[in-house]
This record gives sequence, C-alpha cells and structure tokens, in this order.
Amino acid sequence: MDKKKLIKLIAEQLEKDLLAAREAAFATYQAATHEESKPENEYDTRGLEASYLAGAQSKRVAEIEELAFIYKDLEVKNFSANDKISSTALVEVELKGRRSFIFIMSKGGGLIMNVDGFAIQIVTPTSPLGEALLGLKVGDVAVVENGDNVREYQILSLS
Repeated sequence: MDKKKLIKLIAEQLEKDLLAAREAAFATYQAATHEESKPENEYDTRGLEASYLAGAQSKRVAEIEELAFIYKDLEVKNFSANDKISSTALVEVELKGRRSFIFIMSKGGGLIMNVDGFAIQIVTPTSPLGEALLGLKVGDVAVVENGDNVREYQILSLS
C-alpha cells in the first residue's frame, strides 16, 4: 500500500470538502443576514438559528483548512515490522477474520478512504482503537474494550 498515494487522495478529498463547506458557510451566512431572517415578533427565532448555523459552518471550514494544511506537507515515516506503531503508520489489522487498514494521524479521525480497492480508516491516538494500537508491533494484539464488548485486533503488517 502506497502511503504517499493515500495522503494525496486524502488531500484531494479535503480540498473538495473545503470547497463544499465554504459554499455552505456562505449560503448560511446569506440566510442569516437576509431581510427575511429578521424576527417578526419576540418568539421568531429564524434569524438566531440561521446565525448559529452560519457560525458552525464557519468553524467546520476552519477545521478542514487545518487538516488540509497538515496533509499538504506531511512527512510520513516508513515503518518496518519491528517498529512500534506511531503517527503516520499504516496498519493492517484483522478482526474476526476480516482484514482492514488503519492510518494513524494526529487529527482528522473518522475519515474512510478507498485506495486500490481497500478501505482505509483514519484514526487518532485519542480514539479507542488508535490508543490501543500505539506502541504495538506486528504480531501484537490491540484490545479495545467498550463496556462488555471486547475487540481484539491482530496486527498483520505495518508500513
């Protein structure tokens, strides 16, 4: 699996997301400041709700801009099977006979990218799976507990 290709695809996706978020932020700003958003009486909250939405959209734009900046000049470490898992590691794991790929990043968890027919999930060290994987090596088992539910991820490869 080519991590540089993965990072390029993530950066491209972030640029698309940023464009869509900026358009949404502009549209909600227009709605919040439009004459029709002015309250007709003391119980009319359309304008207030539109301004909250516009603020949230602006915050989302800033978050995506930060991620795009991170991925733009990201330096990735090439890991060997003997290395410990840390940030920028691409980890192949197996859970109940199903293989999947996990990309460890400091920010931007939750994104899933398809690369060469494989789904790659981005997780952060603060997520339960990211925390469980940090510091482990190929052959180790990452244990993630969620109440009574225990998942054991066998680490198959690292790059």
